[in-house]
Amino acid sequence: MIGKGTSYGAVSVINAMPCGIGSTIGITLRTTAVFNPCGQTRDVGISNDPSENKEMARICVAEAYKAMGMEEPEGWLLNISSEIPISRGLKSSSSACNAILSSVLLAERFDMEKVDKIRLGVNCARKAKVTVTGAFDDACGCDLGGLVITDNRKDTILFHEDIGEYDVLIYSPKNKIKKTGLPLEELRKLSSRSEKLVELAKTDPFKAMTENGRMIAAVSGIDNTIAEIALENGALGAGVSGSGPAVAMILEKGDAENFVERSGLIGLISSGTRGVQE
Repeated sequence: MIGKGTSYGAVSVINAMPCGIGSTIGITLRTTAVFNPCGQTRDVGISNDPSENKEMARICVAEAYKAMGMEEPEGWLLNISSEIPISRGLKSSSSACNAILSSVLLAERFDMEKVDKIRLGVNCARKAKVTVTGAFDDACGCDLGGLVITDNRKDTILFHEDIGEYDVLIYSPKNKIKKTGLPLEELRKLSSRSEKLVELAKTDPFKAMTENGRMIAAVSGIDNTIAEIALENGALGAGVSGSGPAVAMILEKGDAENFVERSGLIGLISSGTRGVQE
């Protein structure tokens, strides 16, 4: 049986690297994975970025079968397609892990609780070394939607709430930022400042996003000009997402087109917030 799994993207409210607690908001950009156990070879195709490393995908398939207590087939085909730019801070790895695991579970008609599947995906990402924190906040934002705050040290959900419908615009430059290039020691020095944003995120997530973005940009040497332009032109919140370089902007529903005219920003990716999914 062929299995088709879907997950989505998310943008950062609080980067988890400084203190271990992270927060994200789910968005509507989509990742799809189609898994077909067949043949005698194991092949991975990534249609939106064929040159991307495929090791994480192979780990996801192997770990899915291990979790099901089944032997991995001798041959299978996995095709991944995503609207999410890779290695820009938009949770592409977490979304891919979720989608791949869902596709394998569906192909084998195996039921797994959603949060258990998310934790399995986080472990796959750790094993593939595509995450620094484990990215439980990212994975939850991608699959559960809404505003989520998690303790990535324990892989537990601290807060999860719907925040309503908003337009989301994303500035995604061509350069990628790999996890191996991050200033981890400098980021961890921000722990106390980051902890103060956790309570703020529960009541004013867009302000928390803005403050987090300024903090991460300053330490990582990322230009925050785009976010500041967005704020000057009516964005409710704006900041570097993840470790960058992408910048996420939250706008009132229906304001995206007028915002682009006001701000003069071009080449933006259009999305929206995604509601809580049970």
